[in-house]
Amino acid sequence: MEIGIVGLGRMGGNMAERLTLAGHRVVGCDPSPQARDRVANIGATGVSSYAGLVGALEQSPRVVWVMVPAGAITEQALTEITVLLSPGDIIIDGGNSKYTDTIRHHDTTQAQGKRFLDVGTSGGIWGLQEGYCLMVGGEKETYEVVEPLLASLAQEGGLLYVGGAGAGHYVKMVHNGIEYALMQSYAEGFEMMKSSPYPNLDLPAICDLWNHGSVVRSWLLELAADAFKKDPGLEDIEDYVEDSGEGRWAVESTIEYGVPAPIIALSLYLRFRSRQHESFGAKVLAALRKEFGGHAVRPKKDE
Repeated sequence: MEIGIVGLGRMGGNMAERLTLAGHRVVGCDPSPQARDRVANIGATGVSSYAGLVGALEQSPRVVWVMVPAGAITEQALTEITVLLSPGDIIIDGGNSKYTDTIRHHDTTQAQGKRFLDVGTSGGIWGLQEGYCLMVGGEKETYEVVEPLLASLAQEGGLLYVGGAGAGHYVKMVHNGIEYALMQSYAEGFEMMKSSPYPNLDLPAICDLWNHGSVVRSWLLELAADAFKKDPGLEDIEDYVEDSGEGRWAVESTIEYGVPAPIIALSLYLRFRSRQHESFGAKVLAALRKEFGGHAVRPKKDE
């Protein structure tokens, strides 16, 4: 089959390569000459504009996969590309868009006579080698048209049509909320071992141990082992943790639908805490303990 991919960064570039290796014709669009050269070197076609992308696609219906950051960049890409497509063509948002935005994009695209799918995509930089996990939302008939392309991207067993417009991105949002909580749990456990009475615990070896028969074994533990082997004390990493939006949306969704998810919510708040050089809230707590109980406070150290 044939597909156009917009955005040839870490994810989009790897997806273009995996699809090309699977025998599909890929047209990749990116403003970066280096990104275009990369896909050209593996047998794909590189273009620099949306018009060039649509013009280079020869099969009907055209299929265009947008793999750019959620928000304004995705909004602009979807708007400009949809206008260039013909009735019946298919546009896919494979990024981490908010599912409510996805429903709007779906309705706008349908109103123009084109078709829209949302694909929650997991697999990160390992997807090229291992395959991706794909969660697909939209019309089932549209999914069936592009299923061979998606099957080439996915790991065996890693492709599922999950429901109507926005369902793919909703399921991916929940997936990422769970991911936040899992990573926070591992982080706390390893901090316990780092601060334990046994200062010389071999953390990479413990990761490997737990991945053999333990109920907490996982790919995340394998990645933790790799990180500890590269930097045993993680001395080169600042204790600052970003979030890319899905965790916030997941917590918002729990509030909207009245679903108790305290662990996911707390894991998001702890990411916020990691970015504070000083916690004013902690100062308030210390001051209150002094005021009501005469408890000692620690004076601020001169920097």
